[in-house]
Formats: sequence, C-alpha cells, structure tokens
Amino acid sequence: MTTRTAQISPLIIARVAGFLYLIQAILGIFSLLYVSSKLIVSGDVAATTHNIMASESLFRLGIVSNILVPTVGILYVLVLYKLLKPVSKDIAVLMVVLALLGVPIGVFNEFIQLGVLQLLSGADYLKVFTTAQLQALAYLFVRLHSYGISLAFIFSGLWLFPLGYLVFKSGFLPKILGVLLIIGGFGYLIDVFAGFLFPGSNLNIGMFTGLSEIFFLLWLLIKGVNVEQWEKRAIESA
Repeated sequence: MTTRTAQISPLIIARVAGFLYLIQAILGIFSLLYVSSKLIVSGDVAATTHNIMASESLFRLGIVSNILVPTVGILYVLVLYKLLKPVSKDIAVLMVVLALLGVPIGVFNEFIQLGVLQLLSGADYLKVFTTAQLQALAYLFVRLHSYGISLAFIFSGLWLFPLGYLVFKSGFLPKILGVLLIIGGFGYLIDVFAGFLFPGSNLNIGMFTGLSEIFFLLWLLIKGVNVEQWEKRAIESA
C-alpha cells in the first residue's frame, strides 16, 4: 500500500506569498516614504536634525520598519521559490540568491541611522564637537543611509529578472506579469545608476515600473495560480 504525501495547495502558497509581499510593501512605504517625508528636509541640516529629535519615536519606528522589510522579504522569496521551482529550479535558485544579497545591505544600513541618534543624543563624550558640527555629521549619516538604500535597490532590481522569467515561462501565471516584472527590474537599475552617475537627476522611473510588483501582488492575492497548470509543471519537473 502506498501513501501519498500531502502537499500544500499552490493557491495557498500563492496567497501566502502575496500576503507577505503586502506586509513588506506597507512597511517599506511607511519607512521610505512616510517617515522620510516627515523628518528629512533635503539640503537643510538644521531642520532635518530638529525634526529627528522632535520625533525620535517616529525615527526609531522607521529603523525597525527598515529592518523588518528585508526580514519579511526573506520569507516572501522562499515562498515564491516553492511556488516557481517547478518552472526551473536553477533560475528559481538564482532568484533567491539575488534577492537575499540585498538583505545584509538593508539590515546593516540601519546602523547608520543609529549613528544619527548617537550624534544627536547630547552624550558627554560628544561635547568636544560644536552643535553645528554634530548636526552636520548627523545629516551626513542621513545622506549615507539614502545611498545604502540605493545599493540595496540594485538587488531589488536584479532579482526581478529571474522572477519575471519564471512567471513568463510558468504557464500558470499570466505572461504579461512576467514582462512587467522584467521592465520593473530595469526601472530600479536605471534609477540607482542614474543617481550615482548623475547626482541630482532624481529619476523616479522605478516608481512607475515598480507598479509591476503591485500587479503581481494583487494577482497572487486575488487570482492565485492556475492549479491544473501548476500541477502539470510539478509533475514534469519531478
């Protein structure tokens, strides 16, 4: 008598992936858009440092959120690996590797934010510096943090290429989503390298091409996958 190992439905896997990405997106919007818009005044050292100290709790919440984004992202990518592995295990592994390479950059980048708080803490050992010097150093750290985010975004773009390929070739997800994800990857990379090569360019192509990830998220949450085609792929890859 043979027993068949119970498998989790691909619909459940898809919706778990979508839910995890939704959490990641909310955390990212809170830290990168809301907190930054409330506290950071571009080019104004005094206003930025004043805002940070006046809303230290919000600044700390931003740090925690920035740490949770890659943490949740690890779970999201691993669930996607389980969902997309039947298409191509090698490409799925590449997707995971590229996604995870950005995690340590994102996490350790928050040490810079903690440095900002230390500089503005008023500790006795900092009294050798003037207030203006401490504020300037704190603002420098804020700027370095933004560059760290850009470095992490390189891998946010790169991992979308194997993800888009897997979605395009899957047969159980719409091909157009795969195309949009690949375009989204180019958008991130263009923004990052334009910022490095042409400071002050402020390109925001990724804000539009990044919508591909939102479409993908919504598809996973609402439609899931074509179970029949997924099972067919799983049998073929076994």
